[in-house]
Amino acid sequence: MPDFSVEELNRLDKVKKLKELSVNPYPSDEVIIDSKSTNILENFDEYNNKTVKIAGRLMSRRLMGKASFGELLDSYGRIQLYIKKDSIDNENEENYEIFKKLIDLGDFIYVSGYVFKTKLGEISIHVENLKLLSKAIKPLPCVKIDGEKVHFQFTNKEHIYRQRYLDLILNKESKEVFFKRTKITNTIRNYFNNYGYLEVETPVLQPLYGGASARPFTTHHNTLDQELYLRISNELYLKRLIIGGIDGVYEFSKDFRNEGMDRFHNPEFTQVELYVPYKDYKWMMNFTEDLLNRLAIEVCGSKTVQVDDNIINFEKPFKRFTMFEIIEHFTGIDISNMDEDKLRETAKKLDIYIDPCLGYGRIIDEIFGAKCEPNLIQPTFITTYPIEMSPLAKQNYDNPNFVDRFELFMNGKECANCFSELNDPVEQRKRFEEEMKLSKRGDDESMVLDEDFLTAMSYGMPPTAGIGIGIDRLTMILTNSRSIQDVILFPQMRKL
Repeated sequence: MPDFSVEELNRLDKVKKLKELSVNPYPSDEVIIDSKSTNILENFDEYNNKTVKIAGRLMSRRLMGKASFGELLDSYGRIQLYIKKDSIDNENEENYEIFKKLIDLGDFIYVSGYVFKTKLGEISIHVENLKLLSKAIKPLPCVKIDGEKVHFQFTNKEHIYRQRYLDLILNKESKEVFFKRTKITNTIRNYFNNYGYLEVETPVLQPLYGGASARPFTTHHNTLDQELYLRISNELYLKRLIIGGIDGVYEFSKDFRNEGMDRFHNPEFTQVELYVPYKDYKWMMNFTEDLLNRLAIEVCGSKTVQVDDNIINFEKPFKRFTMFEIIEHFTGIDISNMDEDKLRETAKKLDIYIDPCLGYGRIIDEIFGAKCEPNLIQPTFITTYPIEMSPLAKQNYDNPNFVDRFELFMNGKECANCFSELNDPVEQRKRFEEEMKLSKRGDDESMVLDEDFLTAMSYGMPPTAGIGIGIDRLTMILTNSRSIQDVILFPQMRKL
């Protein structure tokens, strides 16, 4: 049995008293609602003197003898209630005295009544019918009570992430972030659907993890008596569908990587991956520019978005650099003709630690990540990656030491990754084998060899462009959120 506070015991006693009065504190009847707070407030002329039905939490109350004012919070906003003893006494089983003595702040109530403006000009509902829908036992967190005016506050980030429900109740800005997140995914989905691409679902539990360089979460299936992995990417399954003849597929996928956590990384994250046959990475670059341009307008109402102290401009075209160009731009060093040993020496001069197990491509990635990535504030495409960095991308026809790939960076972080997909099964096998050599050197993020995928590719895979877009990081930018935990409803937290 939990330890109840004095306030909680008081509310439990009110539950008992309500039942004694034959008032169900948790009724199960359907509640008919026909109005939203924001619609009433924004369209007063339409609602003036009209009877409305609305429900939500009671968030404030001023008791004044035979009349009282309250404030109701629904999913969209707050609206004032005017409750007069003579208006509800004979209309409802729950009379004015019950409202005064047995209903508390935080309780869910239903009201109906007509819309009007008070003498002070505040749009309000003159309540004619009031019903308790759910009795709250715990009081909402508050910092001060001034008479009967309560000042709610819930700002501690640790508490916000652990008790998102309280954050959504008390912080309007947080709720708006998650409404925008849904608008982002819906806009992307509609954009893809308009092209005729098929939304699909692929396995979360996989016998082999693949499609990215990352460390997986491992689990055991008792009936099959075998190890399974939470997917780190859905790429190889979506490519199987392209091989199967579907003309463009995408999936909003929950992916899992057993790696570090910071304000840009959560072990469970969301990305959308899209694969389109008969296209290349250059086509996908233009496609992505158009998508992000539309997203900014749809979600933020403008092609420019404020993020911290920066204005991110989604006007086309985005800046474009090769990997070697951008490294030389920020370091003054041309690494394009360096071998692995020379790269290690260069990284050391730049004060970048390189783990001995890392190979040529990963060393370049470490240099880029340390010296370039944080400076890429405006949307920027980085292209022409060394082949060692991209085991799933197609070699460039003119220079086979490089691949046809881009990554999109915004606000100092990667937000999208695209390839002209490798579709040569013999070459793909060689790439996997090179990854396995890196694994033996101690690189626990190298890819594994997937025989079933190679078998599928051997039946023929059309030339294809594929892209993965990080929904969490994209949402951070379009909502000006500082941490990935601010845009994930229930982020992973350390156990208390």
